[in-house]
Amino acid sequence: MRTTFQDASVRLYHLDGGPEGGAATTLFYGPLSEAMRIAEQQPTEVQEGLFIATDNDVVAFLDLFEGY
Repeated sequence: MRTTFQDASVRLYHLDGGPEGGAATTLFYGPLSEAMRIAEQQPTEVQEGLFIATDNDVVAFLDLFEGY
């Protein structure tokens, strides 16, 4: 089980599934609580491609959101 804290520094990014494997676009660097707020405001289609990276882990936003 993954654990973290609300003030952990994270990178929120969108990974598109375009040709050639797509590209990662950073939406936010900062505290997890703010990254979650920003991610929640995105359309469903975008949320499906959102990931949150910590110092030592990467998790899909929707996987993390379910336990938030």
